[in-house]
Amino acid sequence: MAANPGYESESAAGNGGADDLRSPLLRADGGDGEGEEEEERLGIDEVLRRHAGEFGRWQLRHFVLTSTAWALEAFHTMVMIFADREPSWRCSGGPCPADPCRLGPDDWEWAGGPAASTVAEWGLVCSDKYKVGLVQSAFFAGCMIGAGVFGHLSDSFLGRKGSLTIVCILNTIFGLLTSMSPTYWAYAALRFLTGFSSGGVGLCAFVLATEPVGPTKRGAAGMSTFYFFSGGIALLSGMAYLFPSWRSLYIVTSLPSLLFLIAVLPFISESPRWYLVRRRIHEATGVIRAIAKSNGKHLPDGITLKLDDDDDDDDQENLKKSKNDEPLIEKAVSGSIVAVLRSPTTRIRLILAVVINFLCSIVYYGLSLNVVNLKTNLYLSVLLNAVAEMPAFVLTAVLLAWFGRKPLGVGTMWLSGVFCIVGSLVGGIGAMKIVRMVCGIIGIFGMAATYNLLFIYTVELFPTVVRNAALGCATQAAQLGAILAPLVVLLGDGVPFAVFGVCGLAGGFLFFFLPETMNRPLYDTMAGLEEGESKVEE
Repeated sequence: MAANPGYESESAAGNGGADDLRSPLLRADGGDGEGEEEEERLGIDEVLRRHAGEFGRWQLRHFVLTSTAWALEAFHTMVMIFADREPSWRCSGGPCPADPCRLGPDDWEWAGGPAASTVAEWGLVCSDKYKVGLVQSAFFAGCMIGAGVFGHLSDSFLGRKGSLTIVCILNTIFGLLTSMSPTYWAYAALRFLTGFSSGGVGLCAFVLATEPVGPTKRGAAGMSTFYFFSGGIALLSGMAYLFPSWRSLYIVTSLPSLLFLIAVLPFISESPRWYLVRRRIHEATGVIRAIAKSNGKHLPDGITLKLDDDDDDDDQENLKKSKNDEPLIEKAVSGSIVAVLRSPTTRIRLILAVVINFLCSIVYYGLSLNVVNLKTNLYLSVLLNAVAEMPAFVLTAVLLAWFGRKPLGVGTMWLSGVFCIVGSLVGGIGAMKIVRMVCGIIGIFGMAATYNLLFIYTVELFPTVVRNAALGCATQAAQLGAILAPLVVLLGDGVPFAVFGVCGLAGGFLFFFLPETMNRPLYDTMAGLEEGESKVEE
């Protein structure tokens, strides 16, 4: 390929924008580039930092719109608390025992009728009580599979926005079908399918919301996504109060996904980083232009985008190739979880991320179940539980810029672990019951902060080409922990606290083996990450 500017413009037009990587981001006259100043090739992080703005008006709007998807995930996940609850019951005459299983089937009835919950409609009590846990396990099993599938698809041809679109469509369909379940087993199957689609919502929304943010603002932005999840849980408690029937509740929690598709997704942009690694340079350039314009910034002529493993000398060689040669730079960069495992650098990161997410999830969901199962008003308990997590997000976002990812991860997991160990040592009667409850609250406070931190940390540990695939694996591990958490709770008394304490302490220890990523570039390719890490070690 000839290296003169005139030919370069013709080639870019003929090849669908593949050569736009070497064309300026802003070309006022749209001409052939004659007389332009010398080009400066920069990665997206550097362009955001120096020219477009790290977190301006564009990123704020994009972040808020994209992160509302977290509320949708909260609806589809936590709806089981209300739909599968055991409602109050009354006996037909005489004193009522604590357990209706001690009475005959004609001696008691559900106070709210069979429509109150799935437990009342299908009699999921006594010998069939295990079916409630089976549905919950089925949902999280679907989440495990969906996180892996959509994590891969969002890194490949579907992209972040395309994958988010698909999972919202599926959530709407499966959620509405769930409200019409004719039998328990149909209900369980549809909850599994809902889990499959829900497993991709959070990871796609998180990556899409944070990738256009500059490196120094990305940590605080990433931490803020979980306000939307907690806010969704708080809203769900109000929705459940207004719609006590489990079928109507599934309808009203599924329709917001349809509303998101119609009213929000059209105004969300695809990630410029995904465009860049897919060599869709024209689209990546368009997003950068939109960011700069909305933020009131100016992009000087001559700025061009590059991946972090693009070598200027090699690129000049590509420019000198003949027209019939296939330039290396036109090929889309792709990756998979296999590529992560092949690299020693990313392999150990993935293993650690998977184990830490697994341990964190056991503690977080286990302690959450303990709080929800208190003998108090269910709607109020869920609301307070959601609100109680928010101070953890605030504290983590503030401390993140001061202490970094690794020290904060160690501190929050150990905080939770220590108080869970204390909770296992105190009794469960009298005043000690209050002490154990306080230990549980502090434990979930610390683990909520860790859960929040792990998303932004995992995003920064892996390059763009495999980021969602790696995050999908970590999310799958977290869903496995969520499946096991109810089984730990069933152990009763102080044993669950002891298990949670050991998990918290072990997870905090594993953080020591991860690298610090604060204010580090967000790499695009595997080669770029390995090259950048080797320079840091030197």
